[in-house]
Amino acid sequence: MRISKISDRISYIGVNDRRTALFENNWPIPYGVSYNSYIIKDKKNVLIDSVEFGSDGEFLKKIETVLGGEKLDYLVVNHMEPDHSGMISSVIAKYPEVKVIGNAKTFELMEKYYGISQESFMAVTDNQEVEIGESTLKFVFIPWVHWPETMVTLDVKEQVLFTCDAFGGYGTLDGGIFDSDYNMEEIFLPEMRRYYSNIVAKYNQMVTRAITKLADTPVKMIAPSHGVVWKENPQKVISLYADWAASKSERGVVICYASMYGNTARLADSIGAKMAEMGVKNVRTYDVSRSNASYILSDIMRYKGFILGTCAYNTFMHPMMEHLCNEIKIMAPKGKVMGIFGTSGWNGAGAKALAKFAEEAKLNQVSPTVEAFGAPTAEKVEESLNLFAENFVKALDE
Repeated sequence: MRISKISDRISYIGVNDRRTALFENNWPIPYGVSYNSYIIKDKKNVLIDSVEFGSDGEFLKKIETVLGGEKLDYLVVNHMEPDHSGMISSVIAKYPEVKVIGNAKTFELMEKYYGISQESFMAVTDNQEVEIGESTLKFVFIPWVHWPETMVTLDVKEQVLFTCDAFGGYGTLDGGIFDSDYNMEEIFLPEMRRYYSNIVAKYNQMVTRAITKLADTPVKMIAPSHGVVWKENPQKVISLYADWAASKSERGVVICYASMYGNTARLADSIGAKMAEMGVKNVRTYDVSRSNASYILSDIMRYKGFILGTCAYNTFMHPMMEHLCNEIKIMAPKGKVMGIFGTSGWNGAGAKALAKFAEEAKLNQVSPTVEAFGAPTAEKVEESLNLFAENFVKALDE
């Protein structure tokens, strides 16, 4: 049974999930993920969020152990996604007098998901405070980070900000629970960036608004519901999220291709070699049929440029490239430089489909398209490749 102390008053009672292969049944999590839940012991005892149903057979026992025979007064629901709200019904069944704190939109979703009675609800408004004894809880609404009901909760005494999905990331807590317990650069920060690109990037504008709204809030610790508790350097994660939301990126290019018989793959390698020749040191190349879009999106968010290439497939682009394009469209990257290449037997259908995607997604496409009919020999592509590379690197440095 894992129970860790955040402070004298606050305990961590989360769980590591190493069984789930795909987060949201879509994104691979080779390092697993944690579902973090917290208890504040005060004159009024408070549970901050729960965990996914079935992920922790000892969750209720942990609550009981920390409470030590005392009652649970409040359950705060910062976010209604089931990996954080899945145990609400079980908690209410064990502690029927508990008051569930959320906002009006929280309770709309709670009735739809769990059919929980209004008698359990305690609706709060934006910036409302609730005294719990030595401390006060302050509730700040940050809608669309990344659901409409999302809010954060501040323990005013400890200056601990409970943020649920905001400031979280993939990866289990294999040692301690704090940022100071880990070499953050090795796994956690790359997995945080991938989490952001997969889950949150679509809502960049709302993330920026939330960070601005919280700018004057005194924070000593950030306690999300996925990943480490930021105790040593909470401003680090705020800065990371601020930069990602502002679409800040590094100089580099991500080359993604779909190839049936190797022709488009060879063209991808030619483009990569030309980028290196022109001084681009960060070049990442992905075969979209072998690499999950999750990792590709993370690098597209990280670097300023990306180049998409496909063979023609049934008068369209390859299905795996179409899938990536759909994910890119959802992520809606800003401030990027984008290029297109392709191969086909006769009509250039794949490259044409990519050009239409770029136009619809309002991407900044660099010309010309690098295209070959049949094998991409030097005679066929050298002129367009050289011009494309020159234009692309120029745009990369603007």
